[in-house]
Amino acid sequence: MSKPIVKPFWDEATGSWQYVFHDPNTMQGAVVDPVWNYDPKAGATFTSSADEIAAYVQEAGIDIAWVLDTHPHADHFSAAPLLAERLKAPTAIGERVTEVQKLWQKIYHLPESFPTDGRQWDRLFADGDVFMVGDIPVQVMFSPGHTLASVTYLAGDAAFVHDTLMMPDSGTSRADFPGGSSKQLYASLQRILALPDNTRLYVGHDYAPEGRNPQCMATVAEHKTRNIHLAGGRTEAEFCAVRDQRDASLPLPKLMLAALQINIRGGRKPAPEANGRSYLKIPLDYFQPR
Repeated sequence: MSKPIVKPFWDEATGSWQYVFHDPNTMQGAVVDPVWNYDPKAGATFTSSADEIAAYVQEAGIDIAWVLDTHPHADHFSAAPLLAERLKAPTAIGERVTEVQKLWQKIYHLPESFPTDGRQWDRLFADGDVFMVGDIPVQVMFSPGHTLASVTYLAGDAAFVHDTLMMPDSGTSRADFPGGSSKQLYASLQRILALPDNTRLYVGHDYAPEGRNPQCMATVAEHKTRNIHLAGGRTEAEFCAVRDQRDASLPLPKLMLAALQINIRGGRKPAPEANGRSYLKIPLDYFQPR
């Protein structure tokens, strides 16, 4: 099986992992889930994370073929278009992003003219699509539950599973966002855990319980034996009961209402108003306090 080289990048402010993987034979690679930094107190965006990724790509001599989003994130802004412009590469996401766009168009009361056909990305991948990064085939696996649109990118023996799994000692990701479903998440997880035991699973977040250092990867075999939400062959009903109870206790991500209106635009600000500045909208009282 092809073995890409994977370089993780940690964004401490949002607990997010970003990745560059590449084929060592051709030096062609891809970026997965890059972060566009945001200071919510100042309402200011900055590019430290994207700068770090771009510097690594340049120093390593990697030719970036794709900048990939796994889903529209609720906890950080996507830097996909920013890096795509710098690295001269197309952007892509799963084709079901259009459903997320339609859902949040209503939540934000955006005009009918707001595009909900995914045109903000260069390519919309369907389940089962395969594309090449150098000599490494990358398979797209539709893996909803956390969101309506989530996909996993299986690149050789490395799978970028976004917000389905956490590290084994943290279990799995939440499924209570609009359009989320613990039953769909369970089905997605079963599909991921059916991959070969030595498949490296790279997660989207790690909140480092009990003060350990942040980690980004565990194998399928390790999740089968040690994941606190899945080990022991939990049934769908058992998993959903645990997941739903846990989700009911969680506050919404602090950047969710800011991030989604950036990310349904593919990682872009709303169109500037007459003064040349962009503004974010907050739907008051749509969500209940937790």
